[in-house]
Amino acid sequence: MRVLVVEDETLLADAVAAGLRRYAMAVDVAYDGAAGLERATVNDYDVLVLDRDLPLLSGDELCAALAGGAARILLLTAASAVAERVAGLGLGADDYLTKPFAFAELVARVQALGRRAGAATPPVLERAGIRLDPHRFAASRDGAPLPLSRKEFAVLHELLRAAGGVVSAERLLEKAWDEHIDPFTGVVRYTIMNVRRKLGDPPVIETEPGVGYRIP
Repeated sequence: MRVLVVEDETLLADAVAAGLRRYAMAVDVAYDGAAGLERATVNDYDVLVLDRDLPLLSGDELCAALAGGAARILLLTAASAVAERVAGLGLGADDYLTKPFAFAELVARVQALGRRAGAATPPVLERAGIRLDPHRFAASRDGAPLPLSRKEFAVLHELLRAAGGVVSAERLLEKAWDEHIDPFTGVVRYTIMNVRRKLGDPPVIETEPGVGYRIP
């Protein structure tokens, strides 16, 4: 899952990003509304976490500009009044969280919004004997735990979300890595190789030459 965090408090923004990455999310960070708008129009995000009080372009303006797109929007604000929450949701946000917040709640809300981005997916994904629980960062095959790295977990998550469909290497790169990754890298192929090895026999990830990968 690809997430953009737009927050002008740099320590908070970096802490949120680091925490979400522990749950195998690919996270980009912008420290003002203008940079957030630029990133959101260039990259394909599943969830946008926007602070309402941003320099250059306010969170409200940013939310209004991006609402209605494929990405789900979570607004963060210090204002806790009901009228403020209603106003935020009225801008097109999908959810609202007041500061200070418990990080576990933020993770749960981002994951819930991510399941609603594109085709809705269940909280726990299961296919071909594989069970993947993003909230607990746990994966298994036929009941045996899988010791996956965060990137391996993210790649397997995208393959399972596709529900048997083919996922291109480009999409895996876009969803499992942040904007700093080299688009010409062979990291997707290497990660798929490692996931296959950890999944064991019989092989379950199929390669569609020139197209991508799938779990039928």
